[in-house]
Order: sequence, then structure tokens, then C-alpha cells
Amino acid sequence: MRFIKMHGLGNDYVYVNGYEHTIADPADLAPRIADRHFGVGGDGLILALPPEPGVEADVRMRMFNADGSEAEMCGNGVRCVCKLAHDYGITAANPMRVQTGNGVLSLEYTTNADGKVDQVTVDMGAPILEPAHVPVAPDKLTPTDQPQTFRLSIAQSNELLTTTFVSMGNPHAMIYVPDVHAIDLTRLGPLLERHPAFPNRMNIHFVQLHARNEVTMRTWERGSGITLACGTGASAVCVAGVLTDRNDRTITAHLPGGDLTLEWRESNNHVYMTGPATEVFIGDWPD
Repeated sequence: MRFIKMHGLGNDYVYVNGYEHTIADPADLAPRIADRHFGVGGDGLILALPPEPGVEADVRMRMFNADGSEAEMCGNGVRCVCKLAHDYGITAANPMRVQTGNGVLSLEYTTNADGKVDQVTVDMGAPILEPAHVPVAPDKLTPTDQPQTFRLSIAQSNELLTTTFVSMGNPHAMIYVPDVHAIDLTRLGPLLERHPAFPNRMNIHFVQLHARNEVTMRTWERGSGITLACGTGASAVCVAGVLTDRNDRTITAHLPGGDLTLEWRESNNHVYMTGPATEVFIGDWPD
């Protein structure tokens, strides 16, 4: 089976062109192919597939985390699906409509001198702000006087964290700190991801504010652990910062793998994310 290794700011996945290959059990394949020692290596597996019948889209994305769990969406991943679909001749549509677990998204892209996709702007849609729909269980949290913001207690260590919740089709928790590099993400990430307040687990982001248009963030991604970038998470960070009056509606987010530009537009309530999509190599998986 031919695969393509791609990444968006270091958030790397193994991609398979589902127009050419059929995978009977992608949830089983994902942990094996994503293993960084015994497989190809990556944060998971993403398939580019024909849209489901009746869905008006140019291509469909299914994504599986490194633990085999299927997720609704990945902002960095959907940019790479756009690149795969264009560069490998599936569709030349621009804007390109990509069916995801969070509905059909519209992506606009630019190409380089070789005619390959390099930068992609994704209409991430409207954020989901109702806590029950993120989802979180408010009865396990203590509200604060800020919108979307709760006090979250970690029973294992008696820590109390102030957390803001936003869904971009998948759940995100933002925790603002003076220095993201001082956070022990390896310890806190697993505890927070599976906190009893999060029925579908949670993507965790520690955020450091530099100015009203600039933040740095570090991510523990649900099902994958520490990742170098998270596009839906950066979108959620933009929204959370506006809700709590920390940042403006357009920001640059510095992630370990590079920078993303986010804009939460008042005109239609949608978040727009702009960043690169990069192919690393192609190969053949023995299965």
C-alpha cells in the first residue's frame, strides 16, 4: 500500500489515497503505521476518500489518532488533505470542499512555482461555546465570572486550574499561564485529557499571551500526546482569547512546529486558519 508522509507545522500523519487503496480496518492500522519505532511514525493516520453519497464535497477526510481512536477533525491534517487531493490529481477545485467529521469545510490554497499546494486557508466554521456541547460536565467544574471559564481540580495532585472551553467540532481546553515552557506537559497532559469532567476526553492547550495579536501555545492532543501543532486548537485559542478579552480577533499563534494565523470574523462567526502543508516522502507499507 502506497502512503504519503505529510505534516502541517510538524503535526505529522501518514496519509493514504483512498481512491487507490482500501483499508479494511483503519483503527487497527493507525497505531501500527504511526508507531515511531516500528512503523512509519506520526501522530496518526489520515485517509483521503470519496465523499459519502449525497454530500456535496470534493474529497472526504477520515482521521485516526496514534492510539487508533477516530477524531472529528484536525486543522493541520485537513490542510494536508487539500494538498494531497490537489497534488495527486483528485480535484483541482479552489476553494476545495472537504468532508470531515465536523461537516464540510471550505479551503482556499496557493501553489508554489512547481504547481504544488503550499499555503492553505481553512474556513473552520463557527465555534461551539455551550459547555454541554463541547462537551464538558459543568457539575464537575466550578464556574468563574469569565465566559466559558471554569476552575478545574486535579484530584491526583490537588491542583486547581482555570480553564476556558471551546469546541471546533472537537473539544479544547485552554489554560493561560505566564510561561508555557515551564509546564510539565508530560505529567499534566494525560491527567487532563481523561479528567472526569470530559466525557469525550479533551485536547489540552497551555497558552502564553505576548500581545493582543500574539500568543505561544503548547498542546497535549487527545489520543496522540504532545504534538508540534494543532490547528483546531489554535482556532479555539483565538476564540477563547476574544471571549476572555485577552486577544483581538486576528492573532499569530506560535506553536512548537511554526506559526499559524487565526481570524475569528464577526461577519459570519467563522474562524479562519492559515498555514502550510508539507509533503515529506512517499513509501510502501507491507500490508
